[in-house]
Amino acid sequence: MQYTGTTPDIPIIFEDNHLLVVYKPAGLLSQEDHTGRPDLLNLCKNYIRTEYNKPGKVFLGLLHRLDRPVSGVMVFAKTSKSASRISEQIRSQKVRKRYRAVVYGNPPPNGVLEHYLEKDKQKNMSRIVRQPTRQSKKAKLSFTTISSTKSLSLVDINLETGRSHQIRVQFAEIGSPIWGDKRYGKEESGLISLHAYSFKLEHPTLNKKMVFKAELPKNTPWNLFQ
Repeated sequence: MQYTGTTPDIPIIFEDNHLLVVYKPAGLLSQEDHTGRPDLLNLCKNYIRTEYNKPGKVFLGLLHRLDRPVSGVMVFAKTSKSASRISEQIRSQKVRKRYRAVVYGNPPPNGVLEHYLEKDKQKNMSRIVRQPTRQSKKAKLSFTTISSTKSLSLVDINLETGRSHQIRVQFAEIGSPIWGDKRYGKEESGLISLHAYSFKLEHPTLNKKMVFKAELPKNTPWNLFQ
């Protein structure tokens, strides 16, 4: 699914009084920027305003982001208390975010990637530095290779830190850039094949673990592994 319109046709995965969990289509911004393009946060606020007939400003806490080309699960907080509690889970690395990606080459059956990343805000790009600096942040993930063809592999990724463009930069660094990633990989037509398929957290009021999932895309190159 790629978002190209302006209507709030966003699939809802889960909703209660505290959380709104939705499927972010590829091509849609997580939050507004200088371009003026539609963004998921404002579309979801409009949904709440309309669905519940709420006048004035609507509170919806943005807890995390996905890059514009990336699809998958996004979790919003409907109250400030929920936002505070889940943000603390994210800071203490108690949430579990899992991704799948189609990458070039044949990476090892499993592995752990640890690097230090610096963000170039002007270029909106991250780069790996060999030694930590004041501006750098540690980036860590683990992965398992699920299946491979001659030139591509499907990998499952457990993201332990949430740095800007982290997965894209780290897989490019080991010689397996993500298919469709023009910024850090090869020139390919189509969308970047990176999908946030699972988000695990503790519900902010029910004190129970919850896992929210989004089905994998079915377009190329995902269909090579289905």
